[in-house]
Amino acid sequence: MELDRSYDADVPNKTIYVSDGDLPLYQRAQELAGGNLSSAISIALGRYVRDEEGRLEGFKEITVRVGLGKGHKVRFTGVLLGDWGGSNTGSDLEHFRVYQGRKGKFVLHVERSPDWKYLGPDGKPAGWRSYLGLGAQSWSYTAGESTLEVFESIEDMRDKIPPDFFKSIAGMAEQSVLEELDI
Repeated sequence: MELDRSYDADVPNKTIYVSDGDLPLYQRAQELAGGNLSSAISIALGRYVRDEEGRLEGFKEITVRVGLGKGHKVRFTGVLLGDWGGSNTGSDLEHFRVYQGRKGKFVLHVERSPDWKYLGPDGKPAGWRSYLGLGAQSWSYTAGESTLEVFESIEDMRDKIPPDFFKSIAGMAEQSVLEELDI
């Protein structure tokens, strides 16, 4: 396969030297880009510059699971502002994480634990008897769930997170992620 050697008189011509070992990678990139290797390289370099600038500003690539059970993965660039975990009924656990993205938006990721229920013959919670195996009982299981929401401001998520957690992260949203000292 020939690499893209097309050239436009109005576009500067740059030469890239490719080792024999990397040639299959470049050829595959050209195939995926519809024959235009320059386009594939420009897209890859754009992503590289964006990611490196974000890293230099203190941001990281974040990957989280969203949905029921295994769900699917979602990736974004951000910085963790806070992490909060707790139990709302004794057996159900909730884990809240708040991130700020590079464009200033706020991301709320919530993980909820699987839900196990132990029921007695009357359909009511079996309580301590279920742990000892006393009497007739049934049980049910519902997979855990993770959600992700994006907000324009930290204030917009006030009713979505525990009040004490909101208080602890509200001031952080005003702080700059990067402070450059001219010293």
